[in-house]
Amino acid sequence: MKLSLARDVTLTSVDSGAVLLDGRRGRYFQLNESGSTILRRLLDGQTPDAAAASLSASAPVSEDQARQDVRALVDALSAAHLVEVAQ
Repeated sequence: MKLSLARDVTLTSVDSGAVLLDGRRGRYFQLNESGSTILRRLLDGQTPDAAAASLSASAPVSEDQARQDVRALVDALSAAHLVEVAQ
C-alpha cells in the first residue's frame, strides 16, 4: 500500500500532533500525536504492519489493536478525501 496526501491537502505539525488542511473544501482534520506519527510513517513509505509495530512498541497497545488503529486511521482519512491509497 502506498499512501499520499490528496491534492490541495497540507499536513502541519502542531504541539498536540498535526492538522490536515483540505484547501478545496476549507476543512481541517486534527490528529493526535500517535495519529500524526503513524500518518507520517505511512507517507514515508512504511507498511501499515510496520507502522503498527512501531505504535505497539511505543504505546501501551497490543500489536493487533495497533493494526486495527492504523487501518481505522487510513480508512477515516481516505473517507474524508484527505489521502489517496494505492495498492
